[in-house]
Amino acid sequence: MTYILAIETSCDETAAAILKDGRYVLSNIVGLQWGIHKRYGGIVPELACRLHIEVIYPIVEEAVKKSGITLRDIDAIAVTSGPGLIGALLVGVSFAKALSYSLNIPIIQVNHLEGHLWAIFLERRVPKPFIGLVVSGGHTNLYIVEDVGKYRLLGSTRDDAAGEAFDKVAKILGLGFPGGPAIERCAEAGDPDAVSFPRALSGKKGFDFSFSGIKTAVLNYIRMRYYMPHVDDIPEALAGQERFKADIASSFQQAVVDVLVSKTIGAVRQMGLGRVVISGGVACNKLLRERMRDEAKRHGIKVYIPAPEYCTDNAAMIAWVGYRYFKKGIFADLRLNPDARSRIG
Repeated sequence: MTYILAIETSCDETAAAILKDGRYVLSNIVGLQWGIHKRYGGIVPELACRLHIEVIYPIVEEAVKKSGITLRDIDAIAVTSGPGLIGALLVGVSFAKALSYSLNIPIIQVNHLEGHLWAIFLERRVPKPFIGLVVSGGHTNLYIVEDVGKYRLLGSTRDDAAGEAFDKVAKILGLGFPGGPAIERCAEAGDPDAVSFPRALSGKKGFDFSFSGIKTAVLNYIRMRYYMPHVDDIPEALAGQERFKADIASSFQQAVVDVLVSKTIGAVRQMGLGRVVISGGVACNKLLRERMRDEAKRHGIKVYIPAPEYCTDNAAMIAWVGYRYFKKGIFADLRLNPDARSRIG
C-alpha cells in the first residue's frame, strides 16, 4: 500500500488530502477563507498568505486523523508548487519541505493545472488522449492531454480568466464574493437575452479566450443606463433593482458560457478526439455543465466533469498526480521553490 499526503495552497483554499494506492481518497480537507475576503470583494494576497500560515498545520492534522493512518505511514508528500499567489504557495511548499525532512520521505512537486486536468480520475477513468478545459478564477486554458506530464496547450485567455470576470461583475452588481455562485444565484431570476453582451474571439480562428471586454461592457451598460461615472457608486444605486441585476447577471453568464462551449467543442471537433474533460471552479456552474453536455451530445462528443468538490481547489487532485510521479520515481528535493507563473504544455 502507498499513501500520498498532498498539500494545496495556490490561492485562498488551504487543503490537505491523503490518497491510498493512487485511487482511494481517505481524506480531503479544504479550509475556506471566503469570510475574510468577502468584505473586500476579492482575494487579498497578503491576507491569504497569513491565513494559510494559521491553519495549515490543523488542516494537515485533520486530514491525517480522518484518514485513519499516521504520519509515519505516509510514503511521500505531494505539494502544489505553482502557479498561484507566491505568498500562498510559499506556505504550502515550506510546510511540505519541513515535513518531508522530518519524516525522511520524498517530496513531489505538482503543477496546480495538472491537478485540475486529472481531477476527474478520482471518480472515473477517461480514455487518453482527451481535450481538457481548465476554467477557474485564475485560468481559462485548453489542452490536449496525452498522459501525466504530457500536455499541449491549444489556447488560453489573453486577459481575464472566466472566473475572474465572474468575480468582478459580481462586485460591480454588489452581489458579494465569491462571484461565481453569486452570479449564478442572481441569474436564476433573470432573462439571458435581456442584454446582448459581446462574445470576444468567438468567431476567430484558434482557441484563445478573452473576458476583459465583457466585464467592461457590463460596466458601461450600467453606467449609461443610470448615468453613474463612478464604479463605487453602482452597487448602492442598484439597491432594490433586483430584476435589472438579475437580467444583467443572466445575460453576462450566458455570454461567458457561449464562448466557453463554442471554443471547447470547436477544439474537440478539430482535434478529432471525441471527448473532453471540464475542470476548475467555474466548472461548478450549472448552465455551463448543461450547455456543454447538450452541445457535446449534438456532435457525438463525450463530456466528463468532476463532482463540484473536485472542480474547486482541493488536495485530492494533487495527490492523484503526485502518486503517478511517485511511481515514476520523479521527485523534488529541499531546494524546491514555488513558481507563481509556472505553466504546462
